[in-house]
Amino acid sequence: MLAKKIYNNRVLERKSKTMLGTTKINKTLFILLGLLLFVSSTALKAQVLTPVSWKVSKEKLQDNEYKLIFEANIDPNWHLYSQDIPMSPPATVFAFEGIDENSKDEVRKGNGFELVGFVKEESKAIETYDQNFDMNLKYFADKAIFSQIVKITSDKPVTINANISFMSCDDSRCLPPDDESFSFDFNENNTTPAETSATPSGVVQPVKWKYTVKKVGDKEFDLYFDANIEGKYHLYTTEDSGIDGPLPTEFTFEPSKDYQLIGGIEATTKPEKEYEPIWEAEIKFFSHKAQFKQRIRLSSDTQFPVKGEIAYQVCNETSCIALYDDYEFFFDGKSGAQINAIAADNKPQEPTTITATSGSENETLWGFFITALLAGLAAILTPCVFPMIPMTVSFFMKDGKSNTKGIIQGLIYGFSIIAIYTIVGILVALLVGPEAANWLSTHWIPNIFFFLVFMIFAFSFFGMFEITLPSWVINKADQQANKGGFLGPFFMALTLVLVSFSCTGPLVGGILVESARGALLKPVIGMFGFSFAFALPFTLFAIFPKWLNNLPKSGGWLNSVKVVLGFIELALGLKFLSVADQTYHWGLLDREVYIALWVVIFGLMGIYLLGKLKFSHDSDVKFISVPRLLLSIITLSFVVYLIPGMWGAPLKALAGYLPPQASIDFDVNKIVRENIKTFGGGTPQISENTAECPTAKYADFLHLPSGLDGYFDYEQALECAKAQNKPLFIDFTGHGCVNCREMENKVWANPAVLRRLRNDFVIVALYVDDKTELPESQWYTSSYDNKVKKTIGKQNADFQIEKFNVNAQPYYVILNHDGQLLAKPKAYDLDVKNFVDFLDTGKKNFANKSVYTE
Repeated sequence: MLAKKIYNNRVLERKSKTMLGTTKINKTLFILLGLLLFVSSTALKAQVLTPVSWKVSKEKLQDNEYKLIFEANIDPNWHLYSQDIPMSPPATVFAFEGIDENSKDEVRKGNGFELVGFVKEESKAIETYDQNFDMNLKYFADKAIFSQIVKITSDKPVTINANISFMSCDDSRCLPPDDESFSFDFNENNTTPAETSATPSGVVQPVKWKYTVKKVGDKEFDLYFDANIEGKYHLYTTEDSGIDGPLPTEFTFEPSKDYQLIGGIEATTKPEKEYEPIWEAEIKFFSHKAQFKQRIRLSSDTQFPVKGEIAYQVCNETSCIALYDDYEFFFDGKSGAQINAIAADNKPQEPTTITATSGSENETLWGFFITALLAGLAAILTPCVFPMIPMTVSFFMKDGKSNTKGIIQGLIYGFSIIAIYTIVGILVALLVGPEAANWLSTHWIPNIFFFLVFMIFAFSFFGMFEITLPSWVINKADQQANKGGFLGPFFMALTLVLVSFSCTGPLVGGILVESARGALLKPVIGMFGFSFAFALPFTLFAIFPKWLNNLPKSGGWLNSVKVVLGFIELALGLKFLSVADQTYHWGLLDREVYIALWVVIFGLMGIYLLGKLKFSHDSDVKFISVPRLLLSIITLSFVVYLIPGMWGAPLKALAGYLPPQASIDFDVNKIVRENIKTFGGGTPQISENTAECPTAKYADFLHLPSGLDGYFDYEQALECAKAQNKPLFIDFTGHGCVNCREMENKVWANPAVLRRLRNDFVIVALYVDDKTELPESQWYTSSYDNKVKKTIGKQNADFQIEKFNVNAQPYYVILNHDGQLLAKPKAYDLDVKNFVDFLDTGKKNFANKSVYTE
């Protein structure tokens, strides 16, 4: 093959360079050769893998000039290498028959055609250092698009033969170099420009849903909703971000007396997180796959369906789509068996028993375990616990006869501490259970209770009072510890737990409160992590008592640790009040109030660390140690970071921990954006003929950007366009369409664009994702999908599909008064000049009474 000849030429070229002294490439080629030999030998024994599939197309740009498009679809976890790698393989190489690929000429002539420029990578490559190749490698994941401009120079039919040689790898293996060949035919029929990537064509459905069921108990089932997400589209989580941003995925269940929902819908797939500057917030979404789960309990003895709808939004780099899918499960309440599930396309799906795995849950458990470990270490430094270490050593040194016995007793002592705390965690898990987790997470009663618990713990750490157990409990355990033997260490451990309760109680209570809101394993893992860290130093000092000489002396610093923990408990406790406040919309703890409280709490903590604030049990601070000074600097720096958040700063590092941005009353950024009408500021010019137009419906809750005036109903806008004798500009948009906001911020806000939109057109913004339900008299059944359209968003989306056969946003259309196109529709394109040309073409054709024809 032609491309393989190019490989050989490049390898020979590198070989000559190696002989002159480039030993790194020699080493790299040796590693690569060994890798390829290994893969080639094992590939014969394994199944044939084709992780990269190619699709080609051509797009006419102008007379005799075309763009050849090569699109690679790459399986998950695999990657395809870029052209821009100084080695082949693994670099992707394009070869065209009749073309000297070693030529550096900008225009290279072939048989009846010319290549203009070189193959361009339309997709952005990922760059990373690879230690195996000892160089930076560029590669693509999921999808890669390449393009080549060609010019046809012959009047006769022309065929361009192209060959692609490439190599693909995943995290553990590479496949041998492969190649694909394609032919592009050009003749007199190739006169119609193809759709460009900037203008979506057709109705797309980037998410395919599959519905399955798992029986979990007597008449209890888990309904699973699996989403397969195509290409670079991403699906948003069910979590409401609290901002005027992407729409969360919502599951609606039709009310029925035949079953009950247990808890709420939950995602079992780990979401990705990314800070989105358009929304000024961290956004959570899914790529490739997502799974959601809802538990139900049957309450009927008849056969019945469980019906509902999934409303969701998907976006890629250029467009967003609001979609709605129906689902239906059938159950036999008498036998307690699931019959089948029917997807939106009315194709029955066989019942499937599945086990859901949760990457996000595993990540949460690991994070919670580490948090519990840190809490256990912090507990050691409290004044109730630290002085117990010498007492522990004296207990295990009192007989002093057998080192072996001392080690065994020390281990029993440590394992006993862990067992005592972990048993508490198990009891909490059994008493609370997973079914109560959702109620504990969202209902105001437990959240207010947890808030008060944290406040009590904080006041206890500040020295207002001590949380202690009855003295007879501690004395009884201490008496058993003095009996010695191997039961002695267990009761010594119990005594330690009971005596230190006044300091460890708030920390343990905080862990149990957090774990009660989670899964079944969470309280067990949390208590195990806390007790492991807490028991470790006691166990080590019990086995190696001589280490005691290296410990710092007890003193006032222990109480300082306790007070600092009190400040932290005080700050964290606000989270529970915030959850209840957001869920029930009380408006007590908006974002700026929450941040203000944190500023005061951590500001006082910084002042305390400097010794300028004292509590009743504190000793005088004669000087500040370096560690204490560093802690104070860190704390006060955190306070400085928090302060701009009171006026709208996004505080990206704390995304997800603070109340939503939308709850802030005085957002400087939002005020500035809303008042920027033109490039230089000022008031927008409003058409003098607005009196002839109807008053805009829905203007009380729908708005246009940059101070523009317009409509949100097509018929009203068309009436106004006729009255003012202007073309109609349609903006198919959405509340959660990030690409729409980017177009408005970067293109619409340009003075040249803004002037044209304001003066030359009547604008109508049709929101495809608005959920406002219309009066029943305005409902209709769509001829596209035979579904009843009840909301503004569904009717606008249906209008876009019916009239333009497109369902992606942003999508811009210019029409005359007869509903005919005046210019080729426009989609996501940040080139201001292109958008100005689009508007000017529409205006010109309207004035000339001509229409756009493809």
